[in-house]
Amino acid sequence: MGLGEGRRQRRQPCETTSRLRDAVVFLPLTDAKLTADGETYFMPALNDTYDGEEAQHLRFPSPASGGRLLCLSRNHTADGTKNSYALAWSDALPGGAALLPGLTFVSDIFYDYRNLWHGLGAVVPFVSWYRSSGCKPPARWLLYTRGELQKVMGPWVRAVTEAAMGQGVRIETIGDPSHPTCFEEAVVFRHNEGRMSMRKRGETYDMLRCKARALCNATSAGDDDERGGSPVVRMTVLMRTGTRSFKNESAVVEAFRRACAGFGECRLTVAWTEKLESFCDQVKLMSDTDVLVSPHGAQLTNMIFMDQNSSVMEFFPNGWLEMGGPGQYVYHWLAAKSGMRHMGAWRDPTGMACDLPKTDPRCFSLFYKDQLLGHNETHFINWTAAVLAQAREYKLSKVSAVEGGQTQQQRRSRGCPCGG
Repeated sequence: MGLGEGRRQRRQPCETTSRLRDAVVFLPLTDAKLTADGETYFMPALNDTYDGEEAQHLRFPSPASGGRLLCLSRNHTADGTKNSYALAWSDALPGGAALLPGLTFVSDIFYDYRNLWHGLGAVVPFVSWYRSSGCKPPARWLLYTRGELQKVMGPWVRAVTEAAMGQGVRIETIGDPSHPTCFEEAVVFRHNEGRMSMRKRGETYDMLRCKARALCNATSAGDDDERGGSPVVRMTVLMRTGTRSFKNESAVVEAFRRACAGFGECRLTVAWTEKLESFCDQVKLMSDTDVLVSPHGAQLTNMIFMDQNSSVMEFFPNGWLEMGGPGQYVYHWLAAKSGMRHMGAWRDPTGMACDLPKTDPRCFSLFYKDQLLGHNETHFINWTAAVLAQAREYKLSKVSAVEGGQTQQQRRSRGCPCGG
């Protein structure tokens, strides 16, 4: 071997690394083109991993990424197409890149992380993955909305996430936009619960309920039933103020009070969302509720803290059925995923009329979406009586199971997954 040849061989690893580094290409984080249903693609050149159980996701490094790490560049908060991503080998990161150690959770959703419903939908797949992956918590979170970097997670969403994972949520903001940031390990969910199996969803919502109750020292509405005696059905009327509130609150409360009194073994609680000051106030109230009565709105997301097979009664202003679109069914879906029973909805037949053509979408946003609700005393009383009867039948079956000595085999463990 000649001297020159030996030098060329010694230089080769460095040259290879340099070439691999130069081959890293940053692409727009989102595609500006929208699909027919309005979805913006996030990291559009990459295909999801799907195992038939967890939601569709991306993982770095992995065989699917060719062993490469995820790198992100820029931190625009108003235009996702100006942010970018690339894949790179750990020994050939882009020039000037920072490598962040540990696990990073990366989320992209279409709305935001302040709303209870939308935030929960973003968090659930991460909680499921955390549970299935040995309860390894992330070192940080990266939050995007259509590729636009977000710096805030709403207090309720943060609280339920921290309860589930047993640690605080640290949100990464990519402080130096002039240099790329690469991640030692990253998991990306960009379709919320997309294609997650119902079994996984059920397990995840059970875990969220268990962890939140443990954090808040909340007891179940069914605990007293197991001590014997006739079970009491606990009904909570959760009021809104402002948009989609009842016009005549006192008349509505009186209707439910009469329904509860006529039933016998019923306890009525009336609460207002703005008076539930803390996360644990909400968890404790829902944990002690068998039947939740409330207008359509984000406060219904708290149903996940009720016992499984609890009941939900929902109320809509006029115009939602015709123009509300799929969004009017989100709490039907949440009830199914979290093990609740959605007992239907009352839709106000009266209300403000739209002075635009009936097919004009502005009718919904300007007239129907947030108008106040009327009431129908007779219907409310009769409907509530039927729901209370079903709730009591279910609670009686639970009491029978306890008396029959079947509880230990049929009920979930008192302990929560991943401790707590």
